[in-house]
Amino acid sequence: MVPTLLGIMIINFALIQFVPGGPIEQIISQIEDGGSATDRFAGGADSSNFAENSKYEGARGLPEDFIKDLEKQFGFDKPAHERFLLMLVNYLKFDFGESYFRSIAVLDLILEKMPVSITLGLWSTLIAYLISIPLGVKKAIKDGSRFDTITSAFIIVAYAIPGFLFAILLLVVFAGGSYFQWFPLRGLTSEGFENMTLLGKSFDYVWHITLPVIAATIASFATLTLLTKNSFLDEIKKQYVITAKSKGLSGNKVFFGHVFRNAMLIIIAGFPGAFIAIFFGSSLIIEIVFSLDGLGRLGFEAALNRDYPVLFGTLYIFGIMGLLVGLISDLMYVFVDPRIDFESREV
Repeated sequence: MVPTLLGIMIINFALIQFVPGGPIEQIISQIEDGGSATDRFAGGADSSNFAENSKYEGARGLPEDFIKDLEKQFGFDKPAHERFLLMLVNYLKFDFGESYFRSIAVLDLILEKMPVSITLGLWSTLIAYLISIPLGVKKAIKDGSRFDTITSAFIIVAYAIPGFLFAILLLVVFAGGSYFQWFPLRGLTSEGFENMTLLGKSFDYVWHITLPVIAATIASFATLTLLTKNSFLDEIKKQYVITAKSKGLSGNKVFFGHVFRNAMLIIIAGFPGAFIAIFFGSSLIIEIVFSLDGLGRLGFEAALNRDYPVLFGTLYIFGIMGLLVGLISDLMYVFVDPRIDFESREV
């Protein structure tokens, strides 16, 4: 986990060094667009004091001292390897610094946005499992039947629809587009949410989260259903099932006493992975389409604005979460089936 996380940070930090339009360029652009702000910074000084040979595009006309002060403020007065090592030391203490443009600690910003993304990922994963497991089991039992064929067609169509397209379709149809206005267009709460009763808050929350959760669930629902079906089909065709039936055990006893436990191993153990897949894969698109203020949208806006502390802070948190979930998935195998022992494997 440690070298993997280190590799993620090294690769992304190296890539950022070659991306044009950093935070200093962002500020220079804002100053140049303002006109009068440039005059204030120039202070009427002689043009010989200006950064005519600045390495920053658009810096012509700004004092060289001002550019150097910006570099010092953002830490760009140090070599790249020193900045990276300093960042790693601070990140080990979960000190992500302060946002360049929001005047707020990055950790506070992440903690503020995280509940939205976790809510979206958790509900989507739970609903996907509640629908996909019973449907996948029934498809495995009725493999090759008309029910299996029809449901497979719907599943393939659902899987083929891009998440952002399905999200926009839901908005157009059900959120005040050309058809119905049953659900709100954006956000997780209504105005005056703080003054509502507990029941009113619960209803308002469900009302707002319905469309985003449906949009986030659609692709994972299709994948999980087929995974469940194939897992059960593999178990049903194994020799121990034929042996159990030959001994006179009923079909239900064989299915729920033997097949179900073995087939559910990979599905239950994959729950953390399914959650993190929805959490990572859907958060950005869904949060942008439905105007949800979560981690995905935060990272996206940080990338656009070149807010590097926020960008690398969210990347670090996402990396740790992904690696921890991978570890939990491995441990889940042992929890679900104690017969699995990773330590007993021969090297």
